[in-house]
Amino acid sequence: MEEYDLVVIGSGAGMNVASKALQAGMKVAMVEHGLMGGTCLNTGCIPSKILLYPAEAIRELNEAKGIGVEGTITKVNFPFIMERMRSYVEDDRVQMEQSVAAVEALEWYRDIGEFVGDYELKVGEQTITAPKILIASGARALVPPIEGLQETTYIDHVSVLALKALPESLIVIGGGFIACEYGHFFSALGTRVTLLEMMPRLLLPEDPEISEIVERRFSKYAEIHTNHKVVKVARNGDQKVVTALSGDDDSTYEFTADEVMLAAGVRSNSDLLKPEMTGVETDRHGWIKVNEYLETNKSGIWALGDALGKHMFRHTANYEADVVWTNAFTDHQHPVDYHAVPHAVFGYPQVGGVGMTEGEAKAAGHEILVGRARYMDVTKGYAMGEEDGLVKVIVEQGTRRILGCHIVGSHAAILVQQVVYLMNAGAQDYMPMADSQVIHPALSEVVINAFGNLAPPEHGHADG
Repeated sequence: MEEYDLVVIGSGAGMNVASKALQAGMKVAMVEHGLMGGTCLNTGCIPSKILLYPAEAIRELNEAKGIGVEGTITKVNFPFIMERMRSYVEDDRVQMEQSVAAVEALEWYRDIGEFVGDYELKVGEQTITAPKILIASGARALVPPIEGLQETTYIDHVSVLALKALPESLIVIGGGFIACEYGHFFSALGTRVTLLEMMPRLLLPEDPEISEIVERRFSKYAEIHTNHKVVKVARNGDQKVVTALSGDDDSTYEFTADEVMLAAGVRSNSDLLKPEMTGVETDRHGWIKVNEYLETNKSGIWALGDALGKHMFRHTANYEADVVWTNAFTDHQHPVDYHAVPHAVFGYPQVGGVGMTEGEAKAAGHEILVGRARYMDVTKGYAMGEEDGLVKVIVEQGTRRILGCHIVGSHAAILVQQVVYLMNAGAQDYMPMADSQVIHPALSEVVINAFGNLAPPEHGHADG
């Protein structure tokens, strides 16, 4: 049995902890059966966002008609777009692999790790152990039990990156982050896209006002059917036929396309890891259970990132890696804080958010004020022709503490970030923004306007 100071399972954000341990002179084992760098680098945020920028450029030209500019896309070089993405990812991964190979104190086990006893993992033919273990094993695509899906075949957020040709038509099963982003990508590049979502609206975790605008705007470019549960997938010649049950009238409808993309969520990888063999508890869905310090019920074993099934963003996993390092290897104990976790959906239109929605704030018992501002109400927003752009903020009455901010429209991810900073500073209120000079005319004015329009929620749009 090979002994280490630390075993890290997963080379995404888990590598952050491994790197610090190596700098501290520790002997570290990295267990990674997949591609070095984890989901974000290889199949997640990095490749998808490289693909989405060309789609964004196309949409800007599509929408420029509203400000008096009309143009035509003469060519979309799909193979070039895909190869440009793959080249960037591969270069980053190769550099990371070379760096790992050059470190003598780090051993990379290129196989699936499986717990076989207390603090013991079997990896291939070898058994390894350490007094401290980090589970950063991630997640993989959830494959629902849909009749005929496996036999008919499909693409998902991993296999889509290997496409060589642009499909003429595509059915996307799902209506979350991945579905909306890739639906935007393919529809912008010329594919006829249909989204089938079993829930009542797209982007269910978002504030309903935000989701409503996304669905209305995106419907210009894709056929969207919410409240439709896919029950069967079959093949008809070269075409794939998807049957969905509508919750609106209990009737079934058939949709036909060249290809089907599954984007129905993700599942835990813990079934591969068998954490119960070392006494680590999981919830009923297989997500690793941790306390406020990100330690499992088993002393000396921590977990972070997608393995927790909570905030599945690389920036959150990076933050969690810092928390794990502090709690596992220093004299300080630092509880995790999720009150201001930011996110963005790079679909059409773009979405950015942080903190609670209006409904969540009410359910938590907060007395709140809600402020809204339209992009069109500031000069830059009008200049851009952003008719549906919206900023919505939720503030606690009395304290002025910011509880949430939700934005839909161009540059939403950039605009919401200034609110994230405020939610992590001082009193977590909006007064530093109110006391600041705001560049005029700039789109950032729309955010301060939302805070200037605060009112009791009953005076505004009802939160569904």
